[in-house]
Amino acid sequence: MRALFLLLLAANLALYAWSQYYAAADGALDSEPQRRQLNPEKIRLLEGSELSGLASAKPKPAAAGGICIEWGGFAVAEAPKAEQALAPLALGARLSQRRSEETAGWWVFIPPQGNRAAAQKKTTELKALGIDDYFILQDEGNLRWAVSLGVFSSEEAARHRLEELRARGVRSAQTGERDTRVAKHWFQLRGADAPLQAKLREAAQGFPGTEIRDCQG
Repeated sequence: MRALFLLLLAANLALYAWSQYYAAADGALDSEPQRRQLNPEKIRLLEGSELSGLASAKPKPAAAGGICIEWGGFAVAEAPKAEQALAPLALGARLSQRRSEETAGWWVFIPPQGNRAAAQKKTTELKALGIDDYFILQDEGNLRWAVSLGVFSSEEAARHRLEELRARGVRSAQTGERDTRVAKHWFQLRGADAPLQAKLREAAQGFPGTEIRDCQG
């Protein structure tokens, strides 16, 4: 028993000596642990008001440089004239075009002329007045040989067109309801700030029946 007691005591002393040695070694490797901190003197706790301010902070909105507006809708034959009106604005890559198909509820027209020859005579008179945007209806029906001078989505736009034609000397034209699908041309302008929008609205005054709106597609 005495031998066992001495053996256990020796083992305990050896374990204690081993733990003290490695503890001293760790301290020598890291004798100044504060040096491992990055600028500890600058660390501080936030107050309650500062925390609430961070919680309520919102990112600033992005600049409104992506505004897109479009001008139309033009009949395909009218689009080149509108493009010429936009040329002085030097829009470059900001200008694009799109075509759509829309329902036209109104139109401006010259009533049926009886036969092809009479309809062609009427279009010759229109050309003499400087009017090139027309179409002779040739399908069978009660409107055959009528001359279309434009189709529109609203009665107001059709009346604007009629007033323009009468000012240029067309006396036989009239407006009426017409439910049909037509191709429309739109000019889209991106990055349109207020001064540029004002210039576009000024140009649009020469094209009654058109509209300026946010881009639709």
